[in-house]
Amino acid sequence: MNKTVKNSIMAVLAATLGLCASLAQAQGTSTNRVYVIDGRGEVATSNFGLCVRTGFWTPAGAAADPAGCKCDKDLIAKEVCEPKVAAAPAAAPKGPSTKPAGEKITVAADALFDFNKATLRPEGMKKLDEVVAKSQKLVLEVVIAVGHADRIGSAAYNQKLSEKRAAAVKDYVVKKGIPANRVYTEGKGSKQPVTKPGQCKGPKSAKVIACLQPDRRVDIEIIGTAK
Repeated sequence: MNKTVKNSIMAVLAATLGLCASLAQAQGTSTNRVYVIDGRGEVATSNFGLCVRTGFWTPAGAAADPAGCKCDKDLIAKEVCEPKVAAAPAAAPKGPSTKPAGEKITVAADALFDFNKATLRPEGMKKLDEVVAKSQKLVLEVVIAVGHADRIGSAAYNQKLSEKRAAAVKDYVVKKGIPANRVYTEGKGSKQPVTKPGQCKGPKSAKVIACLQPDRRVDIEIIGTAK
């Protein structure tokens, strides 16, 4: 084979392999990313200094994303971000910016629902009206409603009950004007009690139900920037 032609073929093969390697590397770095990445490989930000999210963003996805603690620390479990913050302090903000304002409101489930129910009570609606009013003072990022249940009943039943309560909260605030895609709901069942182990001893009774009341709750978190 002509030496010049052979060298040309080898050069084309090398370039092709290099391109494939680059594409593979780019694909690997984008896996599980829930934020928009710009041409420099950094998270794109809005005019308010907030990270731009993709359509796949969820709080769980943010916790798994390398930029999650930088972008949405308020939405991620404390133990996930603290080691990263201690090892690598956040860089100073560039220019004037408005920091996200987060407010967490814990509403007793008994104020929202009757015991063992997932239908909103009138008193519960008034509480949620307060949440809607607070959200209207912000450029809203997300409202997170997490339902909880006490230990009475099976784990499967309590999980479904907590999910139904969170969904009822979402339905109500959406009817009041909060965009549905801004409301994230989750049920934790009886896995995250507020009461301490052994605090409410004994089988189901009126006394035990009253003791476990703090565990029957809905955590509502509002995240956004001040208008």
